[in-house]
Amino acid sequence: MKTYKITYWSATGLLSLMLIMSSGMYVFNNEAIQETFISLGYPSYLIYPIVVAKLTAVAILLSQKGLLIKEWVYPALFFEFVLAFFAHVMTGDGDQFGAIIAIVLLLVSYFLGKKILKVKKSLS
Repeated sequence: MKTYKITYWSATGLLSLMLIMSSGMYVFNNEAIQETFISLGYPSYLIYPIVVAKLTAVAILLSQKGLLIKEWVYPALFFEFVLAFFAHVMTGDGDQFGAIIAIVLLLVSYFLGKKILKVKKSLS
């Protein structure tokens, strides 16, 4: 059980760090991100709502409350990472590996979180 918890928190922490760093990049390197969004065919006004959504997701993932909302955060992030993967593949910029790492961390966090919660419920 201890190994599960360490792995869960490591994956969740690294995922949260990736989301915070990408949010920072969206804000502090805004001109380059705007060019990327426009080249992908996305409107640049989506940048700041995505930043807010990512930071909100981090707060929810790191909290130990609101299990129902966590069930919404995981699929939302999964779709974001899959779409990011394909956006990078389609542009050929070679940055799709970050999305792959994020998907793996997300899946590890999700499934180990479920396993830990199941064991906690069976012990009580």
